[in-house]
Order: sequence, then C-alpha cells, then structure tokens
Amino acid sequence: MDYLVKCYLDQFHTSPRNTLHDRRNRRVMVTYISTLIEACIRGMNYDPETAVRDAIIAIIRYHEENRVNNGSVCMMGRFHNILYVAMKLCYDWQLKDTGTVVTLLENIHACEGTFERIFIGAIFGNKAPYYIAGWKSDFDNQEENLRAVVYFVDHATTGGLEFDGKEGKVVRFIDVPIDSCGDLSTPATIALQLGLPDKLHIFLRYGALIDDHLVEYILKRLMEFCHVYPYNIVACLQLVLRVTSMIKCDRNTLLENYKELIEDGIIPLSRWGFQVPELKHLSRCCIRKCLWENYQLPNGIYTFSLPDSLKKYLDIMED
Repeated sequence: MDYLVKCYLDQFHTSPRNTLHDRRNRRVMVTYISTLIEACIRGMNYDPETAVRDAIIAIIRYHEENRVNNGSVCMMGRFHNILYVAMKLCYDWQLKDTGTVVTLLENIHACEGTFERIFIGAIFGNKAPYYIAGWKSDFDNQEENLRAVVYFVDHATTGGLEFDGKEGKVVRFIDVPIDSCGDLSTPATIALQLGLPDKLHIFLRYGALIDDHLVEYILKRLMEFCHVYPYNIVACLQLVLRVTSMIKCDRNTLLENYKELIEDGIIPLSRWGFQVPELKHLSRCCIRKCLWENYQLPNGIYTFSLPDSLKKYLDIMED
C-alpha cells in the first residue's frame, strides 16, 4: 500500500502549485487513493485498517519530506493541501488508529496554527468557508462536517493532543482559536455568540473551556429582549450553567444589572450565589474536571458503574 501511494504521489509532484486548492481535485485524489485501498483489501488480503493507515502515513511522509527539503518551512499549496486529502480519507474510512490521526492533526497545526478548515463548515454551514476563507469544505454538507468534527475531537482527546497557545498557555484541539474569526474565537465561543446550542453542546461535552466574560456576554444579550427571551440563547446559557459550579459575579452587580433575569428565573438562585449550589451539581462539576484532566471526556463517563440517568447527567445530556 505504501509503495502504491508513493508512486502516485511522485507523479503528483510535477502538478501546478494550486492543484489541490479546488475541492474537485481533492475529491478526485480521495477517490483514486480509496480505489487503491480497496484493491489492496480485495486483491492482497490487506486488513482495511492497515491499508488506510499505510496510505495516510505515506501522505504525511510526503508532506514532511517536502517541508524538510524547503528548509523545514511548508511550501503550502498542493504540498500542504494534500493533508486534507488524508483528512477526508481518515473520516471516510473511519480510521481507528488514534496515533496516525493525531500525527495528521499535528502536521496541519504546525503549518496553519489553526483547524478552521475542520470547524468552520460545521459551525457556519458548508458554503461559509468559501466566503470566509476562500476555500470550499471537503464535506458534502454541514451535518457531515459536524460528524467529522466529533470524529477528530474524539481522537484528539483520546490521544491527549495539546498545542502551545498564546502567553505560554497550553490548548487542546477543541479550544484552538479559529483565525478567520479572531485570535480568541474558539469553536465554543463562536457557537455561544451565535446562539447555536446544538453545536455548543457537542463542544462542551468534549471539555471545551468557556471564559467567565462570555457568561456575562450572554446575560447582557438576554437583557436586550425585555422578558421575551429567545430560546436558543437561553438554551446556550443553560448548557454553560451545567458545566459551571457558580457564576463569578458580585451580588450587587447582579442585582443592579440583571434583576429581571433573577425575577424571571432564567438562572437558578443557586448558580448566582444566593443559595448553596446543589450537591449533585457540584459533584458533576468535580467529576467532569477530573475526567477532563485525564482526557476522558465524555467517553470515560460511560465506564462508570452508574445508572444511565446519572451517566446522562454527568455528560450534560440532561439536568
């Protein structure tokens, strides 16, 4: 398998630099390599997992060799975009080898410093990447793109994937900012600001971090609606409260600025600090923190000997 892919890539070496900028050309390459994989599986009795892994490793090696030959600086163009061919192959064949998937993600981040080409289509829709960043999504629709996000974040979590962020901070795959949307715009932040509870729910389940100032941002938005609160924004706030032990805000400030929200019961008094938080909720926050620290969110929840209702509660599927 490795030799076949290598021979194909050697021919690809003379192609124009922008060959793989067009999504159609990337799809042609995905189809061709998938055909090679199927041929090896049927004609050479290859294990599907091994055949796919060998193909992905060959593509990663091709990218790395060209990067090294250019003074360890990625030439981008077709030499980089081929990594997105590997990304689509990983998803299409549902490669289970976490080590290989993590290596692929590391190579993408080393050159781009972001994973916007994985996340933007899932958050904004499949046509959005073209208008935002000038390229088209490799996935057929928004739903498939969202499933791909879950696939890659699951492998990144299992593999303990981390990156160096700004100010010496370490960030995980799910919290890497999307450059086209701003330096601090993580996928969860964008979903929260746009009022997309279904996307936010997925990101929070996998341990995405939410800054305290974003909670205040939601509260201010809700105050603009004069007691008639949009369901999607309220739903986002409720999801954030499931992973937050208590809102960090001065009581006087709360009473002065958000009195209507208190009166309308948008947030339980136990989340404001006016009442003691429920032991069940505090236990959930503590358990999730331990699982997050050990890269076990959310899969580790389902290894516990607990009733299904408690597992769903820990996995913020219900409150």
